[in-house]
Amino acid sequence: MKIICIGRNYVEHALELKNEVPSEPVWFMKPDTALLAKDKDFFLPDFSKDIHHEVELVLRICKEGKHIAEEFASKYYDQVTVGLDFTARDLQQRQKEKGLPWEPAKAFDWSAPVGDFIPMDKIKNSGDIAFSLKKNGTVVQEGQSSLMIFSFEKMIASVSRYITLRKGDFIFTGTPKGVGRIEAGDKLEAFLEGENLLSVNVR
Repeated sequence: MKIICIGRNYVEHALELKNEVPSEPVWFMKPDTALLAKDKDFFLPDFSKDIHHEVELVLRICKEGKHIAEEFASKYYDQVTVGLDFTARDLQQRQKEKGLPWEPAKAFDWSAPVGDFIPMDKIKNSGDIAFSLKKNGTVVQEGQSSLMIFSFEKMIASVSRYITLRKGDFIFTGTPKGVGRIEAGDKLEAFLEGENLLSVNVR
């Protein structure tokens, strides 16, 4: 399975990191070793002193597709959840300054905790899904899918021009504003429509 991540998909998040707002989906990938098993703690890596949380909606691809037309893309995902795209911000900044790939800052082991998936037909308004992240009981990020620059369908159509999507692949759909540093002892809880689907203790 593949983990495909869409970057800069919320205007206010792009601006908070002083990035340009993209005209086409920006994406990168994480390996399957980035997945953090449910109920496992996240251990801060020794190669970074500035790991940030980024809460995102995550789609599960339900069938194989290539060159998927945007008008048919909704048939290619069937479940949604929340996930965390842990980012070594100090490494990412160094990579960006040198024009190098982001993988050392984004694709490291256990950098992609994913919550319990919910069938799309159980979502009341699939066009405006609310999600949020609490750190130590305080809300630090809130987002709505209606505020994404690129829709689920646009992302799937764009990515599938270049790589074949297969059943079981995940697509992280971008994070809203409010990203920030995590430290040992923090507890992160991610919610979809008010339901806690993911909890991670930072060690």
